[in-house]
Order: sequence, then C-alpha cells, then structure tokens
Amino acid sequence: MGAEKFKPVEEQLAYLKKGAAEIIREDELRAKLEQSAKTGKPLRVYLGVDPTAPDIHLGHTVVLRKLKHFQDLGHTAIFLIGDFSAMIGDPTGQSETRPPLTREQVEANAKTYLDQVYKILDRNKTEVRSNSEWLGKMSSYDVVRLCGHYRLARMLEREDFRSRLEKNQPISVHELLYPLLTALDAVELKADVELGATEQKFNLLVHREIQREYGQAAEVVLTMPILVGLDGERKMSKSFSNYVGITEVPREMFGKLMSISDERMWTYYELLTDFEPRVIERLREEVRTGALHPMDAKMQLAHTIIAGFHGEEAAKKASDEFRRIFRERQAPEEAPRYGVPRGAPKRLSALLVEWKLADSRSEAERLIKQGGVEIEGQRVDEVKREIDLSKPSEFLLRAGKKKFLRIVIE
Repeated sequence: MGAEKFKPVEEQLAYLKKGAAEIIREDELRAKLEQSAKTGKPLRVYLGVDPTAPDIHLGHTVVLRKLKHFQDLGHTAIFLIGDFSAMIGDPTGQSETRPPLTREQVEANAKTYLDQVYKILDRNKTEVRSNSEWLGKMSSYDVVRLCGHYRLARMLEREDFRSRLEKNQPISVHELLYPLLTALDAVELKADVELGATEQKFNLLVHREIQREYGQAAEVVLTMPILVGLDGERKMSKSFSNYVGITEVPREMFGKLMSISDERMWTYYELLTDFEPRVIERLREEVRTGALHPMDAKMQLAHTIIAGFHGEEAAKKASDEFRRIFRERQAPEEAPRYGVPRGAPKRLSALLVEWKLADSRSEAERLIKQGGVEIEGQRVDEVKREIDLSKPSEFLLRAGKKKFLRIVIE
C-alpha cells in the first residue's frame, strides 16, 4: 500500500549517502528502505545526544541534518535526549574519567538543546524521548543481565580504553557500562537506523550487537564525519574556540564562516547545506576555472547557513554588512564606542595595544606600516604618529580588516 508514499529506494539512498562517512551496512539499509516502501511503514531513525553543554554549534548540526534528511523522506525522526546517560558520561575520546553531570545541569541543558534542535528538525514531526524513561527504571538484576550479553575483552578493544590501559590511566567501571546502557536505547526504540559521529562508531556497533541479543533485527549504523573547526586543524569545539554557535548573532556567524580556508569551504558546503553534490561540484569547477571568485562562493555558503537559522532577511543583512566592511572597508553600522579619559598625547601604536586592537607594540607598528590603520577613513602612514588626548573629540578608528572602534575622548 504505501509504495507511492516514499521516493524510489535508489533516490532515497543517494540522498542519505550525501556526506556520510560510513553506512554499516549499506545492503541492510537498502533492504530496510525496500521493505518500508513495500509496507508504507516509515523507518524508525534516531540520534541520541547527551546534553553535556547548553549550546549547539555547527559541528553538532552535521548529524542532526542527516536526521532531518530521513525526516524529509517521510521516515520517523527520533531525537533521544540522553538525560540518564549524560550523568554517566560518554568515554569516547576521553583520556581520563569525565566528572558526571548533575540531574539539574542535564535538565537545564536539555531544554536549551531542544529549542535549538527545532531550528533544523520539524517540531511537529519529531518524536522526542529521554532515555531515563527506561534506564532510570532498571533493577540491579536488569543491569547484570545486560552485562552478561557482552564480553570484557571486546570492550577493552576500544581504542580510548586500550590507550588508557597502556598508559596506566584509570578507567572506572561505570564507563564500561556506558555503551551497554545506551544500547538499550536502540532496543527500547526498536530502531531501524541510528546516527552518530565517526568517533562514536564503537558504541554504535555495540548497540547493533545488543539489539540482536535481545531478539531484534540489528539497526543500520550511519556515521557522519567530524566537522573541522575554524582553525582548519581540530574538530569544531568550544574548548578550542574554533566554533560557530547557531545562536550567535548573524554578523558574528558570517565573519567566522568567511575565515575558513577556500579548500575547507567545500566540506562545509557538503555537511552544512542541502545543496546536491552535482551543484557543489559545479560551484567548485567555476571557482577552479575563475568563473566564480572563491570569496563569492564562501559568501553564498555563509548566507545559506545563516538563513537556515536566522531567516533570509538576517542573512542578507549580515552579507551586506560583511561586504561593506571587508570589501569596501566601510565601518559597520554600529561600531563599538570606546570612552577614553583626557590626558597627554600618546603614540598610536601604544594605544592600539591598550585598546586591544593589537596584541603587542611590534604588531601595532607592523599594522601601521602595512597600511592597516585608518582614522576617519584616512590611512595612517607614520609609525610614530601621536594622538592628542588633551581635548574632547571623537573619531572612527580601523585596525586591520575588521576591527573598528569609535573613540570618544571625554
């Protein structure tokens, strides 16, 4: 009955494979999609997230967008809040035992998370669950029975556990329980597909195995790549200050996205937009042949991402602001005002450091020599230039490409 409810299987597969790192196993996913098309019954697809921090950045949205793709195709998208598992702490990638969060912290983070998640997922079509629904009710008997389904040797094959053992670093028993307990999420949800980042692959494979142990068909695992941050080296993370938060003001988001390298932007196109692969390839070819300037391609990327979170009007305003500041080197509409008390004249290079527009005196002097400093739109050429602070005045100062201050001598 529902063959017409879903797009052709090959078309669905092509859409779902976009940007994916690995599908375990693709033939199983094809079979599940075929069965779904035949019966008209949507697949149950879930993403489990431990709300360990209140804010979502673009790195988190990579796998969220893949859940949206399943939702777009008519399947059931389940957003699972790991409110119980967050209090244990996922050991993935950890070099030491992570301190558990309190229930209050988890609940506060979870509420903020959901508000942000609905910027991507359809609120009316998303099934939201919390794993405390079942994990919080387990008896000691249930835990022992669960542990009997998995061997310790297999658990210690895990790279981060093995590494910590070799370095004589501690591993707490509750960390070994984490992938087993979260495997019950897949069992309870009767999941057909589970999504996660590549670094979660070990956990997801445990989930497949435990599903079989509990008499269910093993879910398909689809992993997404880790998004490299603005520094172009490490994964996007608040810890590394290389992130773009989805609730940041559009102007900030635009500036940050424009700072990524020309080569890196194609990964961002693939993982953070719904552009089809052939469209991305055409844009890339236009840049390669010179028909499209890399900055224009990057501006289109930034505009598209920001419009998704803040709307088309906000994206256009951020784009216009960027063009005015960076291309035409005009001041933003609202340059920060900085009050300065009256005093003796001072070297501009010293003031640039004092006003946090340069990190050191030598950097300030180098900026002036390179023509990177302007007062009221006039380039400053003299390294020894002094600013008269003895009487009230006001002027717009630019240092570098994007740092503006309206100096008010009071």
